[in-house]
Amino acid sequence: MKHRFENVTPKEIETRSFQIIAGELPHPLEEELAPVIMRVIHTTADFDYADNLCFSPGAVGKGLDAIRRGACIVTDTNMGKAGINKAALQRHGGEVFCFMADEDVARAAAEHGTTRAAASMDKAAKIDRPLIFAIGNAPTALIRLRELMDAGAVRPELVIGVPVGFVNVVPAKELVMEADVPYIVARGRKGGSNVAAAICNALLYQLGR
Repeated sequence: MKHRFENVTPKEIETRSFQIIAGELPHPLEEELAPVIMRVIHTTADFDYADNLCFSPGAVGKGLDAIRRGACIVTDTNMGKAGINKAALQRHGGEVFCFMADEDVARAAAEHGTTRAAASMDKAAKIDRPLIFAIGNAPTALIRLRELMDAGAVRPELVIGVPVGFVNVVPAKELVMEADVPYIVARGRKGGSNVAAAICNALLYQLGR
């Protein structure tokens, strides 16, 4: 069987992909939210994100402002860290951090009987810079982050809460949505490190590549 393929450049592939997405959306998107939602759909080929991505009022604008002020991004996986466009972030003075593989985080998790993801939030809370948290894998990271926020130990500029899975995932996301913090959350079970990175990049690309 012969297959016919189009000869297109990488840039043309992205442009065409977004055109296809725009044509197949189940409903119109709010202008402020569209770049984030469409990039997540582009990353996942899953149109459910047109409905299950939830935004606190002004979350996109607050995220963009934080990046302009040099905010750093904290992730809960090295996969998420790898997927974020670090050059675009560095142009505004920010860095990406993931502490999951750090020896002190492993020790703290063992000592306190918790996960490395939770312990990594404690380490991140000590960074004296504006912070965006992009959580795509571990609900325990979101749970611990909420505890730290309630204790006044950290005040995120934005929380991207999109862990994927079945155990504690849904209630952990709801914890974020109930907190007094700007958020972008994938309600339900869907998400992942790729989704967290896509949301970060959607914000970054609005400020230039």
